Amino acid sequence: MNITIIPVTPFQQNCSLIVCKQTNDAAIVDPGGDIEQLLAAIHKAGAKVTQILLTHGHLDHVAGAPELAAALGHIPIIGPHLGDKFWLDALTEQSARFGFGHARAFLPNQWLSEGDAVTVGVHSLEVIHCPGHTPGHVVFYAKSQQIAWVGDVIFQNSIGRTDFPQGNHADLISSITDKLLPLGDDVQFVPGHGNTSTFGAERINNPHLKIGKKYS
Repeated sequence: MNITIIPVTPFQQNCSLIVCKQTNDAAIVDPGGDIEQLLAAIHKAGAKVTQILLTHGHLDHVAGAPELAAALGHIPIIGPHLGDKFWLDALTEQSARFGFGHARAFLPNQWLSEGDAVTVGVHSLEVIHCPGHTPGHVVFYAKSQQIAWVGDVIFQNSIGRTDFPQGNHADLISSITDKLLPLGDDVQFVPGHGNTSTFGAERINNPHLKIGKKYS
């Protein structure tokens, strides 16, 4: 699996291009904007993008999804969880509030739930529902590669905000400690913003987490 992280939008949101080495099939995770930049990265990789995956409904993660899907032959948009429908419905309002151009409301081709899986070539990505930052936030976990795309649930030395509508701090901490950290200390994650890290590093160093137990 080849992974290219492409920061997009004024919020420098980490959009990921995931390419299966065996089949050249690919997915884009969280295309918030800067479509020409994303198309250039896809062309450079020579990848065949077959789907767009969304972790949650915030503008900087999803605003470019319909345009990119159309540019790539109307490929399907998959995710997030239905709990974030209200965020997708409000994209036009979000766009005006944050000066984000003219993002339009849309619905994905498929909502995701806990225990679902999506495939990128020969690789399976487990869907983990991790509410807190938003109620419908999901994480994509490639067990065979020991890597996860966590959106805005957890960052290097930080965690997601919970002061947005329907955010919940207790739910966020539970998502991290009960669902993500037990995946293993060696699992690397790609956050929605900033540097990659591992769950083990965050278990030890993240000041927002008070964790003493080691997971294996």
